Amino acid sequence: MATEQSNSAYKEYVAGLLAGVATVMIGHPFDTVKVKLQKHNTETHGIKYRNGWDCSARILQTEGVKGLYRGATSSFVGVAVESSLLFGIYSRTKQSLQKGVQTDKPQPQVIIPSAAYGGSIISFILCPSELVKAGCLTEIKILQCRMQVQGADSLVPKLSRYSSPLDCAIQTVKKDGVTGIFRGGLTTLMREAVGNAVFFSVYEYVRYYMHRHLKGDSSNRSNVMDMGIGIVTGGLGGVAFWSVVLPLDVAKTIIQTSPDNNSTRNPFKVLNAIYRSNGVKGCYTGLGPTIVRAFPANAAAIVTWELAMKMLGINRD
Repeated sequence: MATEQSNSAYKEYVAGLLAGVATVMIGHPFDTVKVKLQKHNTETHGIKYRNGWDCSARILQTEGVKGLYRGATSSFVGVAVESSLLFGIYSRTKQSLQKGVQTDKPQPQVIIPSAAYGGSIISFILCPSELVKAGCLTEIKILQCRMQVQGADSLVPKLSRYSSPLDCAIQTVKKDGVTGIFRGGLTTLMREAVGNAVFFSVYEYVRYYMHRHLKGDSSNRSNVMDMGIGIVTGGLGGVAFWSVVLPLDVAKTIIQTSPDNNSTRNPFKVLNAIYRSNGVKGCYTGLGPTIVRAFPANAAAIVTWELAMKMLGINRD
């Protein structure tokens, strides 16, 4: 029994890793646009983009398709590991809280703490990864955020730009120490805990009601039907995630890309400042490309996860 549970856990983490790879392949270009909008359109001076389409067009004109995948290296590593842990921890914690009692009906007292716990754990990977991406999108993210905002149309001086995600990470550690790559860590933790609780709640409930409805209409569920359910549940879960926590993500981007080490790291103070200068719209900067990305990227993640689980012999029903 113990060996069987161990093998099952291993498979769940593998399925999660594959889901992460699918997420990056579909979602990274949208994430790049979102970070650029959040960085530049919340500043008083500098480059301003009219919308997500304008930002995308300018990236393609100045850098080509490669510009949309700026910082993707750290994304593939960060999101693959993060997704593996998230789905694995969620599945194992959920099973533990159910105490061996299997039920088709979603249980919020099980789903919410399992998802929030998984989200909290992965925030320690996402924070540095996004730091890199926003500079070149997770504390790997601080470096991503820094790499993403520099681009060909950035005001960042060429001599101070990062040549790669690794260079961005090394320079950040040299300048700010190891804690530097965890700037915005609390905000990332809050975003992931709350966001994933929302994501998995929507996913589980929509999945349950779609299965119950379709089971009444068809005695034989096909793989195509399962894939269709995965697309809808994953897509809606992703849209719900970002609709709830986007303001925290905006605050995180500002915190991670600020050149002033003495600037506040309190997300609520940052959002208050943005609200005063740009209103509610400023707190939802990047909403367009974020929602456009959320549906296909999360749909791809759920379809890949469920397909991998089925191929590995793990029954979700």
